[in-house]
Amino acid sequence: MTSEERRAALEAIAGEIRVCDRCRLAATRTKAVPGEGSPDTEVVFVGEGPGFNEDKQGRPFVGRAGELLNKLLGSIEWPRQDVFITNVVKCRPPDNRDPEPDEIAACAPFLRRQLEVLDPALVVTLGRHSMATFRPGARISGVHGTTSPVDPATGARAATMLAMYHPAAALRTPAIERESYADIGGAPRALLESRARRAASETAAPIETEALEIVAAASDAAAEPAAPAADLTIF
Repeated sequence: MTSEERRAALEAIAGEIRVCDRCRLAATRTKAVPGEGSPDTEVVFVGEGPGFNEDKQGRPFVGRAGELLNKLLGSIEWPRQDVFITNVVKCRPPDNRDPEPDEIAACAPFLRRQLEVLDPALVVTLGRHSMATFRPGARISGVHGTTSPVDPATGARAATMLAMYHPAAALRTPAIERESYADIGGAPRALLESRARRAASETAAPIETEALEIVAAASDAAAEPAAPAADLTIF
């Protein structure tokens, strides 16, 4: 898929999100927030849901939490426009409450399709609801700053996940803010390691395919009737 094809595919998904009425959040939103960023990125940040400012502007992470996310990105010299940023739910939950399971389920196909288009090497989760989408059953206090493989069923076929606290939690708690800077400091290394695993997998795939073809050919040959003996008469 070319860059323009990815951009068009993402915009098509965004168009569906802007008019979506699959759950109750559609009734209270001002604007849906599909997400934004580079169609060519290797890194996707996934938050939980839009807040007040995001709901007004239709863009992710543009309030105080967004300002902190920009600072976190700046600390590792990653320009915001070089990554893709989205949320688990695309419409603001009233009063910034946690998204409900049925709301997350209603939006899940959109996130999966975005990940399928982007095919990221690294998914950075922001907050426990985002983390639970990729690492069910884990506790964010125990896994923040760590990485794990992403289930291809999420749409990210060969990605690594880095778990982080939500920037809003970091704004409330100085200790979490310090931990967030430390956690994002591991993102460049996580990306490099994921790149290496993906490259090794892509190199191994043709070899495995060739080996399977050789085995299949040998099996077919064994199953065929024996050819008549060659005529060795010398004239």
